[in-house]
Amino acid sequence: MADPHPSDRHGRPLGVLRLSLTARCNLACPYCLPDGQDPPGLLTLEQRRAVVAAAVALGARSLRLTGGEPLLHPDLEALIESVQPLRQGGLRELALTSNGLLLTAERARALRQAGLDRLTLSLDGTTGASVARMAGLADATAGTRALERVLAAIEHARAAGFDPAQGALKLNAVIQRGANADELLPLAGLARERGVELRLIEFMDVGNRNGWRPEAVLPAAEMVARIGERWPLEPLGRGRHGTASRWRYRDGGGVLATVASISAPFCGDCNRLRVTADGFAYTCLFAPPGSGLDLRPWLAPGCPAAALREAIASLWRQRADRASEERGEAPLPRPMPHVEMARLGG
Repeated sequence: MADPHPSDRHGRPLGVLRLSLTARCNLACPYCLPDGQDPPGLLTLEQRRAVVAAAVALGARSLRLTGGEPLLHPDLEALIESVQPLRQGGLRELALTSNGLLLTAERARALRQAGLDRLTLSLDGTTGASVARMAGLADATAGTRALERVLAAIEHARAAGFDPAQGALKLNAVIQRGANADELLPLAGLARERGVELRLIEFMDVGNRNGWRPEAVLPAAEMVARIGERWPLEPLGRGRHGTASRWRYRDGGGVLATVASISAPFCGDCNRLRVTADGFAYTCLFAPPGSGLDLRPWLAPGCPAAALREAIASLWRQRADRASEERGEAPLPRPMPHVEMARLGG
């Protein structure tokens, strides 16, 4: 009998499903550069639920809903509600990553009521100019409006029951040398004031159009050193299968985290499967174009659920990805052709 919870060629289990709901976004962040429209053949609500059910049956315990911007998708709350019965089958956590611009108080309450456990919002600067630069907005005035909406979204989420003290509300920031590295301390100060964990993400070579260069990467160790000079830190480490290394402020000011996929890759225990909005499964964020498995043949009417499970299990058993580690082993790190980030959900 086949193992119901398969491992890949490096012994890594499937633990997290990152499900993209749309490739569209209401921002144009230069490190991501999303498409202006979705690809044809988007999965239906029923098909998405079937993918989640198959992943949970194969060992996934966490579902991360992503985009593009997932709040643009009209069936978001309905999907969250539809997968709640899968908690009895092993699903433990439902999380959402959003830029926060569309997160009104009403929407935050609706997400919580639907059964969302955790929310991560994105903010790459603390001034109108820096937000505009990092979000691809027209000018500082537009950046200020966006900043105000994200800050309001943090409070809407908190009021809806996403408690940052319990890890249910976090803040992501992509840091790029020469673009917003001067925002490190202001972002850390803002997160401390708001009582939310700040996750600093290295500029990644995902996709083919973000102009990634190794010299534009600000290593996580340097970020931590800069912030630690202002507010001393002590390490908490990186959890098994986790993406973030975490530090505690010694003065009790909360927690800081870094995602160092460039300078300190964590391929060795990566347990994430990514499925695009149009139903292609990928086993690595840095996957080359054309390498995804089209799940739609197994999502057609009448196809048994067991066939979908076996298709995903077969893909996972063949997995040997360790792209970030291999990049670091190369004599000269260089960008390679990748599927666009907005399709894979980051």
